[in-house]
Amino acid sequence: PFFIPLLIGLQGRLAESGLDLTVVMGAPGDYQQERLRRVVETRRADAVVLAWTRREDERIDYLTERGFPFATLGRSRSGGKSYPSLDLDFEKAGSDAVDRLVARGHRRIAAIRPALNLNFGYLFIDGYRKALKRHGIEVDPALIAEGFINEAGGYQVTPRVMLAKDRPTAIIFNNDARARGGCKALAEMGIRPGHDIAVIVIVDTPLCRYFSPALTAFRPALEPMGRRLAEMLLASLPAFAGPEGTRIMREVWPLELIARESD
Repeated sequence: PFFIPLLIGLQGRLAESGLDLTVVMGAPGDYQQERLRRVVETRRADAVVLAWTRREDERIDYLTERGFPFATLGRSRSGGKSYPSLDLDFEKAGSDAVDRLVARGHRRIAAIRPALNLNFGYLFIDGYRKALKRHGIEVDPALIAEGFINEAGGYQVTPRVMLAKDRPTAIIFNNDARARGGCKALAEMGIRPGHDIAVIVIVDTPLCRYFSPALTAFRPALEPMGRRLAEMLLASLPAFAGPEGTRIMREVWPLELIARESD
């Protein structure tokens, strides 16, 4: 559900250039390397868009080596700057979340990040760490945990940070599913989100507003992002680049804070 508006924007812009979008779905940790190889070797597609980018991503290395056109939703250390990429500013969101909580008197702030070496998790934690240090707050490793990007992941790891010697008064979750699972775990521990502990989610979805309490979150402009990612991919393809020639564009988009009840 999170990606649907982005896919609508991506498909709409590609269709304007006479191209179709084929979506291959998988879990964040399922990189389907063999399927990617088949697509490249049989030329079943003109180009590929990759999501869930890792810090070091073998898919990017493979496509770069083969010279196959692609763009990424998310950044990576792999491949240099040789391909288009569009990402959200997770580092600033992590920093802004800490700033917001510190302004409300919090100093014990936990962060729940994704597992699987996903690059946006590193960016989020970088922003979180830098903001704590800027406020003169020591980073406590006991308040940083990682888990899968689903309700079960949040449910499993949230109790770990709550068992810290000096437990947190606020938690920042990296996505809404993990936040929902985490809030369930908190409730079972007798801790009321939005009352006994503040909660902020980095990436907003429609479900955040219907949760109780409604979750304060950072909202991305997903459909415009999809259109822009398509434009960036097209600009890198000789057949669609236009009279100015091919261009490699790399952009980072901001997230908008949506204040609700949970913090």
